[in-house]
Amino acid sequence: MPIIRQEMHLTKAQIGTLTIASVAMTVVARALIGFVCDRIGPRRAYAWLLLLGSIPVMAVGFARDYQTFLLFRLAIGAIGASFVITQYHTSVMFAPNVVGAANATAAGWGNLGGGVTQMAMPLLFAGFVSLGASKWLGWRLAMVIPGLVMLLTGIAYYRLTQDTADGNFEALRAQRETALPKTADSFAAAISDPRVWALFVVYAACFGMELTIDNIASLYFTDYFHLGLTAAGFVAASFGMMNLFARALGGLVSDRFHKQWGLRGRAALLGFTIFGEGLALMLFSRMTVLPFAIAAMALTGLFIKMSNGATYAVVPFVNRKALGAVAGIVGAGGNLGSVLAGFLFKGAMPWNQSLLVLGGIVTAISILSLSVRFTEQEEQSAQREIAARLGSSMAPAAAMGD
Repeated sequence: MPIIRQEMHLTKAQIGTLTIASVAMTVVARALIGFVCDRIGPRRAYAWLLLLGSIPVMAVGFARDYQTFLLFRLAIGAIGASFVITQYHTSVMFAPNVVGAANATAAGWGNLGGGVTQMAMPLLFAGFVSLGASKWLGWRLAMVIPGLVMLLTGIAYYRLTQDTADGNFEALRAQRETALPKTADSFAAAISDPRVWALFVVYAACFGMELTIDNIASLYFTDYFHLGLTAAGFVAASFGMMNLFARALGGLVSDRFHKQWGLRGRAALLGFTIFGEGLALMLFSRMTVLPFAIAAMALTGLFIKMSNGATYAVVPFVNRKALGAVAGIVGAGGNLGSVLAGFLFKGAMPWNQSLLVLGGIVTAISILSLSVRFTEQEEQSAQREIAARLGSSMAPAAAMGD
């Protein structure tokens, strides 16, 4: 972005708009993709999204001004719906006693791609420049690489995966072995459940902040601590690289809390991590010395990513028959949170002040976790599913059952 900013003469307000655009389309895409998963299964949904998404990633190199770059950023944003497919896929593939760790690990390694990108893209750019390409051409050529990787991954996903532990959706429907959800029914059930909207806001407060920091970190450390492009990229990458363990840690601890205190334990952990995230974000905003700023960003990242994992350790239990709809709506909340936060970085106030305001908002939102409650019937249903999956590998489609 520092190179693109210079080439296209972007203002701070335009960069803020681009940041919003990069996730705005994802809000709509995530809300819809859950219904697509309910209809055709995660395997085919993922393959199509990756294949189609590779096109704007490679084509963004044709952007010549702010307007065309903005359009490509909007198109690329739709790829963020892949997260919902991942969470859907792991939710129906793993038993309830380990689904928190499974969801969080898969999603964490997905978000790890953001950290790797912060590190790899400047190196790809530098590599093309060292081979004789101009800066104008170098960043454009660099975008071809991730586009090709997406294309190949889409083909591999279609050929090497299946929808559930019991088989693909089309085969299960043909055999009538399981009551797969109907799209319209799942949507109605999801939007009528207040817990879904509480999690929608909570996820806006955690994943929304992760996307926000991903988008601003490089420029933040460039402008406030005067780091060079590569150094700022590596510092920003360290935030994303925490997904190697931090999001998985949130899911793993949630599974342990479930074993000890049931589903209410999962909700309690979520409230604690969101509250800690808000305090850490405010601390990060006050740091003026580089080592302390990096340490505070790491602490913030730990709570953010654990909150992400803890959220989607709760999602699979809200409504099993509306899993796609619930996962999609909550996932859209994360991106909406980033869109709303992006308005604070359009130049109306210093960025460190914006981070302070966001920290206060996140801390207040943590109280919503108290509204995520489960009935005794839901508690027992989760225990029966655990027993069925652990008791027999041939348990018929329990992952999509009651």
